[in-house]
Amino acid sequence: MATIFLISLFGLIFINVPIAIALLGTTAVMMALSSGISTQILTQGLIRGIDNYPLLAIPFFMIAGEIMNVGGISKRVVTFANALVGHIKGGLGYVTVISGMIFAGVSGSAIADTAALGSVLNPVMKDKGYDPARSAGLICAAGCIGPIIPPSIPMIIYGVTANVSIIKLFLGGVIPGILVGIALMIIWYFHSRKRGYESAPRAPFREVLMATLDAFWAFMLPAIILGGIIFGVMTPTEAAVVAVVYAFVVSMFVYREMRLADIPEIITAAMKSTASVMFVVGGATSAAYLITTAHIPEMLADFILSFASDVYLLMLFINILLLIIGCVMDTAPAILILTPILVPVVVSYGLDPIYFGVVMVMNLCIGLMTPPVGAVLYIGSGFSKLSIYRLTQGMFPFIVAMVVVLFVITYVPELVMITTRLVK
Repeated sequence: MATIFLISLFGLIFINVPIAIALLGTTAVMMALSSGISTQILTQGLIRGIDNYPLLAIPFFMIAGEIMNVGGISKRVVTFANALVGHIKGGLGYVTVISGMIFAGVSGSAIADTAALGSVLNPVMKDKGYDPARSAGLICAAGCIGPIIPPSIPMIIYGVTANVSIIKLFLGGVIPGILVGIALMIIWYFHSRKRGYESAPRAPFREVLMATLDAFWAFMLPAIILGGIIFGVMTPTEAAVVAVVYAFVVSMFVYREMRLADIPEIITAAMKSTASVMFVVGGATSAAYLITTAHIPEMLADFILSFASDVYLLMLFINILLLIIGCVMDTAPAILILTPILVPVVVSYGLDPIYFGVVMVMNLCIGLMTPPVGAVLYIGSGFSKLSIYRLTQGMFPFIVAMVVVLFVITYVPELVMITTRLVK
């Protein structure tokens, strides 16, 4: 049955069937070959998968991200970062990473963050004579910090699928996300020295102060989200709603850059993104039922156990598997398909599923940057007007840096777990 599952799923994906349809098709094939399973499982799983309260956070975080881009919040974050570090040689690269880390505290979506960074920073970096492929690659890499630093849409999906604390997952991503940002800046530092980029004049103190004050309301948004979650004032879903309300009020009445006429476009964009994610969630839930009844997790566990003599080899094999899967599958379906299979394996080795969730999400975030199906890769190609091949070349050093950080957090679990102890 495991062979049928894999052949059906990847066969449908290979012929460009959308992931959600491929999951439902695979479920139908497995049902047809199994005895005593009602066909109602297909529709029941589809509805049950999306009828989950924590998943309500996804559309609200997406709306908050759209409002952030339209309402001037993103622009002010970039202006602040530029005033702070723009005078350093290759300063716009550091501005990109810092802005990406701040954006990550709002939307939880790599695609939304990359699109926001690209629209604001790519034209400026191009005008300054920066290498087009390397600068676009940095923008894409900085955007991929989005799902690692909380809030995180992939972590919400993992938390629901693995039935673990989403709040602890969020907290577990803080240090890994910061480490990724530092690693990207180190790579950019050596690139800037090699290319000899000119440094801009240092912004006077008054300009830095004005940029800080102007961005104050923008900084309060991630502070409210994270503070509310950490101190138990809000659940992640409630925090997402608060983020929408706050972003709306600031964009409409403080910055005054969003109009009521923009709301339909914002809602439509968020609806499209949410619908695609939820359809995949429903399809994966249907497939997960048959995966479990066919004992595929147990079979895979036995297979891995036959090769992994200890926990270090286990995580090495899993990281390699996830990096490969990330190249050919988007984040949400990969989490939904692999979580029920891999979590029992890692738990049997005594590993914490919270730690594993952060490692898994970071693995798949790297996959967002890699061909042939990396969603962020195509966003980057769109705003930079570069070919996928050329952009991939520009991204390569940043991908290597993220892989290094991935293995650091894999073999030093305390970097993930230390922040989770802030909540019970």
